[in-house]
Amino acid sequence: MTSPQAPDRTAPPKSVSNGAMPDGTVAPMPDFEAISRNAGQFVEAMGRNVARLLGPEGQAGAPGSEMNEAAKVLGQVAEVWLADPNRSAEAQARLSQAFLSLWGSTYLRLQGQPADPVALPEPRDARFAHAEWTTNPYFDFLKQAYLLATRWAESLVDEAEGLDAHTRHKAQFYLRQVTSMLSPSNFLPTNPELIRHTLQENGANLVRGLKMYEEDLAAGGGQLRVRQTDPSGFEVGRNMAVTPGEVVFRNDLIELIQYAPTTETVLRRPFLMVPPWINKFYILDLNPQKSFLKWMVDQGLTVFCISWVNPDSRHADKDFESYMREGIEAAIDAIGVATGESEVTAAGYCVGGTLLAVTLAMQAATGNRRIKSATLLTTQVDFSHAGDLKVFADEEQIRQVEARMAEQGYLEGARMANAFNMLRPNDLIWPYVVNNYIKGKAPSAFDLLYWNSDATRMPAANHSFYLRNCYLDNTLAQGRMVLGNVRLDLRKVQVPIFNLATREDHIAPALSVFEGSKVFGGKVDFVLAGSGHIAGVINPPSKPKYGYWTGGPVKGTLEEWIRAAVETKGSWWPYWFQWIEAQAPERVPARQPGGDALQSLGPAPGTYVRMRA
Repeated sequence: MTSPQAPDRTAPPKSVSNGAMPDGTVAPMPDFEAISRNAGQFVEAMGRNVARLLGPEGQAGAPGSEMNEAAKVLGQVAEVWLADPNRSAEAQARLSQAFLSLWGSTYLRLQGQPADPVALPEPRDARFAHAEWTTNPYFDFLKQAYLLATRWAESLVDEAEGLDAHTRHKAQFYLRQVTSMLSPSNFLPTNPELIRHTLQENGANLVRGLKMYEEDLAAGGGQLRVRQTDPSGFEVGRNMAVTPGEVVFRNDLIELIQYAPTTETVLRRPFLMVPPWINKFYILDLNPQKSFLKWMVDQGLTVFCISWVNPDSRHADKDFESYMREGIEAAIDAIGVATGESEVTAAGYCVGGTLLAVTLAMQAATGNRRIKSATLLTTQVDFSHAGDLKVFADEEQIRQVEARMAEQGYLEGARMANAFNMLRPNDLIWPYVVNNYIKGKAPSAFDLLYWNSDATRMPAANHSFYLRNCYLDNTLAQGRMVLGNVRLDLRKVQVPIFNLATREDHIAPALSVFEGSKVFGGKVDFVLAGSGHIAGVINPPSKPKYGYWTGGPVKGTLEEWIRAAVETKGSWWPYWFQWIEAQAPERVPARQPGGDALQSLGPAPGTYVRMRA
């Protein structure tokens, strides 16, 4: 999101008279009868929801472990400061001085004199983009007071003595959730844009918002599931995931899709895509213009893609080894039957890439080396710098997750979706709360957010192994991960690796991917793309939004590598295909899916992708 050009912060406030708004426009006289009627409906609806949340039906929506964890860890920070009265008094004095400066600045503005702001939002902070946050002294005061208090609280966490690194990280993360929630931009009485909007609609926006709130609460089974897009405009197989192909193999965990060729010849070595099971595979095939899978087909690859099942209680015991054996290895077996080729090129996205790296290590240990080159897309194998998701991965919290999964055999998809949204609350939570429930505006149709809301569940055994071995103990990078009684060592992996990171990734931070590149035993081509976890990967050459950096061997620090790297404008996809083609350039006549060897089980995108959580 981009903010409009900032208004003149030194301009004196405009007078307000005869119904004039602070920007000089004349506000229409409100319809007080309509306001009263809508206010009545608002109160009635609010009463229903309070009763629901307090009653047995609403117990599922009670504050969860995240809120309890936030209270506990922020309480630890408070205890540190209260234990030292002198430092506590000094910290309080800093805040008091900042507010004294803010009041002096506001007083000058109220007298019609220019005054420099005491606190400015970050340039990319869109919450305070509306002009009246600056032109109106009252709202400007609220904005700056919030910024001062937030930054002061952040300093308390940063400067708290005696906290271990994990506790401090958790405190920073949960403080960000609290301060994002308490922003004056989120509340009607303290947001000038919302006040104006409500007066213009005579409160009808609040009634519509409460209706959407009730619908979202019902959709979440008692937990609020904030809608981010209009789902009515999308359907998998109709206008999403439409690249032609056939399902050629199916077991309890996967459907394997083989895509129809669009070229007369193809690279002899077939290609396997391993998407994450935390989300559905069609992020790689949103529509023909954005589809990475279609683009690969158009370059002359015989593309196979795994579509993971949306698991339920029947899959509770499917663990990481199951996903390797019944996922990647079963897919390679099926590809061999379909094409007659025993070797493949493979790529994995996010946790699909982590599983692919595990499979490479298993092949290196056992000698069954059928994957001849591998691409890792925003993938972590060394979780030392795994970012904010590590907040959820200490022993106590993992035990809580395991206890929850034991009740039904899986982790609900909404739990993972909420965790990802919490990584960017000012982008993925509160703008939708304000737009939906206060402005009363249904969100627009957006394919990426439709995919984001199409959640998947996590099998208990698989997710427990992943949390403990990757986020908690980091066993893969240390050569201590054991699957099927085999110890895995990535340093024994000698096949060529193409390792893509993105600069603004909140899920697989660039530093984490960079450091992970150092644990492989063979040659790694590390590439850094612009933007984040999704947009940095889905960046088609026809409409590229971001460039990429290449810089030779992975050594030193990430900052040193970036300084020496070469930036290229446009999509990284063509560069990557040149790398793929260089590994095995031989071509053969194009292969049609669903032939005699492996008959079609149905058209792409298959049935597993349509299973809703």
